[in-house]
Amino acid sequence: MASGIQNPESDLGGDTIRTVTLRLMPLLGLMYLVAYIDRQNISYAKLEMVGALGLSETAYGLGASLFFLGYFLFEVPANVFLERVGARIWFARIMFTWGLVTVLLGFTHGTAMFYGLRFLLGVAEAGFFPGVLFVLTLWFPQAHRGRMIGWFMIASAFANAIGAVVGGALLNLDGVLGFAGWQWVFLATGLPALLLAVVVLIVLPDGPAAARWLAPAQRDWLVRTLEAERQDGGLTEHGNPFAALLDRRVQMLACVYIAFPLAAYGLSYWLPTVVKGFGVSSLANGFINVIPWLATAFALWWVPRHAARTGATGQALTWHVVGPALVAAAALALSVVLPGNAVKFACLCIAAAGTFSAQPVFWTMPGTFLRGASAAAGIAAINSVGNLGGFVAQNAVPMIRDATSSDLVPMLFLSACLAAGAGLMVLVLSALRRDAARRSAPDVAATAR
Repeated sequence: MASGIQNPESDLGGDTIRTVTLRLMPLLGLMYLVAYIDRQNISYAKLEMVGALGLSETAYGLGASLFFLGYFLFEVPANVFLERVGARIWFARIMFTWGLVTVLLGFTHGTAMFYGLRFLLGVAEAGFFPGVLFVLTLWFPQAHRGRMIGWFMIASAFANAIGAVVGGALLNLDGVLGFAGWQWVFLATGLPALLLAVVVLIVLPDGPAAARWLAPAQRDWLVRTLEAERQDGGLTEHGNPFAALLDRRVQMLACVYIAFPLAAYGLSYWLPTVVKGFGVSSLANGFINVIPWLATAFALWWVPRHAARTGATGQALTWHVVGPALVAAAALALSVVLPGNAVKFACLCIAAAGTFSAQPVFWTMPGTFLRGASAAAGIAAINSVGNLGGFVAQNAVPMIRDATSSDLVPMLFLSACLAAGAGLMVLVLSALRRDAARRSAPDVAATAR
């Protein structure tokens, strides 16, 4: 048994990780797929909703972005509550409330109502994504987390692909049962969240100790392996979890992460509009928009897998985050300057893949220095601050579009932000390595004595 604890790839360890992966990841992935479709629906409803409500592109962008303001304000408290009440109850609550608000968006009849419901949607969903990242630290040893985060985030790529087809098709239901096409977008994407909330409440265990589908030996191995990592890894747990917000390492990662949601949401929000500018129908728009998200799914599978296989540390680990971001920044810029719709679209496909695939390895960082409630608060703080990039993107992109009358010029703004974020990432990860070396120095000296 001792060798199993020391070697996660032993027979017992390997069997345990496979069992947890097969039992846990499909459900978490399905939850994220529904969540991401719920976020993406705003970009397809926009194609008709702007005219129906008499909104400008800038006003609509503001309403869309208020989601991120609600998300920012409530995400850290939500994740601290999750750590205290457990994943099962909290995730079910999150899914029920966001499904309800999404359905209500289908009955929006004015600007104020649109703004209010978008803000409430952010409040309702706050804590889901960072909550899953925290829950993964309770189930998987550090060596496996990058790949698990990659598998989890693949659901976002499939959600964009499915949402692209579904969004275009739902717009064609205009007039059915007396609802406009944009109303069908909200109604049809909100109901799955309400149904899945019941499934989560019944199926999802709070942690390994509550997982009846783990054999006793597997449960013991997993609990002891994770506890050994927490004790031997020099991880920080503050007396007050909210003190993690003042941790310099959390603040650095939060600042640098802004570039990723900014580029991701700016691209996914505006991509249907860019493709519509190619002169295609709503249904064709949806099918064409499947392509970049299939490319993203492959990148989300390959990048963390490559990082795990190479045992990436130090500078190699940095480049598994920075490399995809730089590729995405270059592709966004090229989508503006290169001629031809097909070439421009290919660049946007590469940009989507690079923007998203940089994130799984990034999200392994907080778990290398935080644990417990501090990890829950720290991960939420990084994500909440970073998601302000989504607020910026959904205001800046339509403002740039209104000022330039170009659907592609906003991509230059996203490119510049992503390139700046990649450059800052190099500095931040270098600072984190120096900080880890300083913290381990006293332990090394004590051992030597």
